[in-house]
Amino acid sequence: MTLPPSAPDARATARTYELDRRHVFHSWSAQAELDPMVITRAEGCYVWDGEGNRLLDFSSQLVNTNIGHQHPYVVEAIAHQARTLATVAPQHANDQRSQAARLICERAPGDLDRVFFTNGGADANEHAVRMARLTTGRPKVLSRYRSYHGGTQTAINLTGDPRRWPNDNGDSGVVHFFGPYLYRSHFDAETEAEECRRALAHLEQVIELEGPQTVAAILLEAVPGTAGIMLPPPGYLAGVRELCDKYGIVFIVDEVMTGFGRTGAWFVCDDEGVVPDLLTFAKGVNSGYVPLGGVVLGDRIADHFAHRPYPGGLTYSGHPLACAAAAAAITVMERDGIIDNARRIGTEVIGPELARLAREHPSVGEVRGRGVFWAVELVTDRNTRQPVAPSGGSSPVMAEAVRTAKKLGLLPFTNSNRIHLVPPCTITESEAREGLRILDEVLDRVDTLVQGTREDSDRWNLRTP
Repeated sequence: MTLPPSAPDARATARTYELDRRHVFHSWSAQAELDPMVITRAEGCYVWDGEGNRLLDFSSQLVNTNIGHQHPYVVEAIAHQARTLATVAPQHANDQRSQAARLICERAPGDLDRVFFTNGGADANEHAVRMARLTTGRPKVLSRYRSYHGGTQTAINLTGDPRRWPNDNGDSGVVHFFGPYLYRSHFDAETEAEECRRALAHLEQVIELEGPQTVAAILLEAVPGTAGIMLPPPGYLAGVRELCDKYGIVFIVDEVMTGFGRTGAWFVCDDEGVVPDLLTFAKGVNSGYVPLGGVVLGDRIADHFAHRPYPGGLTYSGHPLACAAAAAAITVMERDGIIDNARRIGTEVIGPELARLAREHPSVGEVRGRGVFWAVELVTDRNTRQPVAPSGGSSPVMAEAVRTAKKLGLLPFTNSNRIHLVPPCTITESEAREGLRILDEVLDRVDTLVQGTREDSDRWNLRTP
């Protein structure tokens, strides 16, 4: 049921903003340069700002509101659990944690049938790496450039984008390698098959040069998310699985962003027919209504700790409010065909429309994605593939693209030179087309700016990463 719009309270909005700027320390930001938008309410695929403007949420906030905002079934599940058992220590069994674990394991690939619950994706990856190191007795972990695995100490060092640099002392036991990315191939490939083959050969060479006996795990995002939504070519994940088997390495797949419907499947690795040793999740498991993440384990890892303690834990592991939200969200996804909807919208609406926009707008270098997980890569020149913003940074063109989108009623997700289209999995065809119509207008503006700034790229110090 759609709630009636209410007039914004200008004084309350101003007070919210004032207190935020006075007392809140924001992540990934220079504090004095921030101008955060006040959000007052949300419903379905829309949010309202402090001035009463309705925005179509094509960001899913941080790519996590898979079932949309304020889903009544999940909100009621949280409220009911709060009235029944608001919190409990993790050493005790409780019905919501047991139920959530069962539902997750039933949808996980292969023999992954135990869940270690965390508070989010970063600590899920931290614990997965700890499990791999303890199981193998090896120190090193390999992860790819152009990746993001979280902001905690191990997770940020595993990350392969520029956010790692200020936190990386080179002593974390992490080794980075190049993953497949045909549009900006590191392997001079011209086809997906070539890119896959050469990327796997490169990874095997890194393993051999690092010493296979020193490598505990390879950690990969199933589809790198904030780094660019770069779909792995067919056979790549299976090829990494084979290399892990060959050298006794634990294969960890990070599905924090892709899991629970984002790509039109429960999990990408299952869709690809690949079973990792450990699978990490968060975000979409309960659409972020209450913080939750976890590691799904198979027998190889679980058996190692059958008769020896696992040296790790969290006060809020399997928190009943978060698990109640997860159980309700998974039930809704299944009952309402939300994952099938995400796949259909991607195949029938977003994919074809983005292909059309790519043909019509010279500033679009490439579009790529699946389900409700897409990226539009913006360039100043299609031939040179010069990005309109540097890796890990922004530019006047990207700032104007965001400003224009918001003015027209669209809340986008952007990173570097890309606009990501990542609406809730519940989005309707008409809502998707509304967002794409706005994007068309945004790209008109970007085209105009790019035409006028090609000669100024040196002034902006833009370089193809």
